[in-house]
Amino acid sequence: MGQPLPGRIVFMGTPEFAAASLGALVKAKANVVAAFTQPDKPVGRKRVLTEPAVKVLARSAGIPVHQPRTLKDEVVAHTLRELRPDVIAVAAYGKILPVNVLGIPPMGCINVHASLLPRHRGASPIAHAIWAGDAETGVTIMKMEAGLDTGPILLQRALPMPAGATTESLTPLLADLGGDLIVAALRGLQAGILEAVPQDGSLATHAPRLKAEDGRLDFGEPAANLERQVRAFRPWPGTFFLLGDLKIKVIDARLGEAACSGGCPGTVVVGPESLGVRCGDGRLLEILQLQREGRRPMAARAFLRGFPLPEGTVLPTV
Repeated sequence: MGQPLPGRIVFMGTPEFAAASLGALVKAKANVVAAFTQPDKPVGRKRVLTEPAVKVLARSAGIPVHQPRTLKDEVVAHTLRELRPDVIAVAAYGKILPVNVLGIPPMGCINVHASLLPRHRGASPIAHAIWAGDAETGVTIMKMEAGLDTGPILLQRALPMPAGATTESLTPLLADLGGDLIVAALRGLQAGILEAVPQDGSLATHAPRLKAEDGRLDFGEPAANLERQVRAFRPWPGTFFLLGDLKIKVIDARLGEAACSGGCPGTVVVGPESLGVRCGDGRLLEILQLQREGRRPMAARAFLRGFPLPEGTVLPTV
């Protein structure tokens, strides 16, 4: 575990991914003087008001919690100045830090980003790495500046992309890695042994926040792209196709073989365990689990018993 981290740290983060970094700081006996997180939000169908994971952890560790609706309020900047942080550590906070906040701590603000920057700058780096078919992923600790994820890199660690990874399965792995790296970065900064290396902006790609409509599957695309999209969009926002007025969610799928017969993209090929759909490259996307709106997820065979899709049905492309 090493010696306790010296200095005064303000932590900013919101979801479980961020809680892993805060937990690592608590374990390292860091002097976290306050945690800033998003306001409680309604969750689920019943819209139950739910506390962010960082708030729950901070409160259990005796760390004061602040939940401002915006960081642009001068009252927030005043509160931060009164806290006298040496550094602000940020992980998936959910809002951009304004310039007046970035300039408060003498050691600056450092961010835990779940990609190998400059690749996948933005709000959804894990999903975009899976969707793009990256062979490796990882975490970057960067010094924050006014641009979106453009700051110089302090530490970076890569790991091979796990086979069959979904955003749901990959997020906790990167969260734990981020916790290790934020502690290492703070130790390195305080020891004066870390050099901030500028990013090569010419290599940057972007990972914007995903929206529900992004989940529509376009069967004109290659099957491998769609199989990765299904995994990348699990659990949010999920993937789907339209059948008339019905929105059918695709919960699980795998890459199939080349279609045995001709047909245009979107053509249904019914298999013994799956609902195959011919894609733009002639290969099948084998859909293993589906869900109609208002119903529970079902295996393809059970789904087809209650909702038959005849061989040769053509599903729409985008």
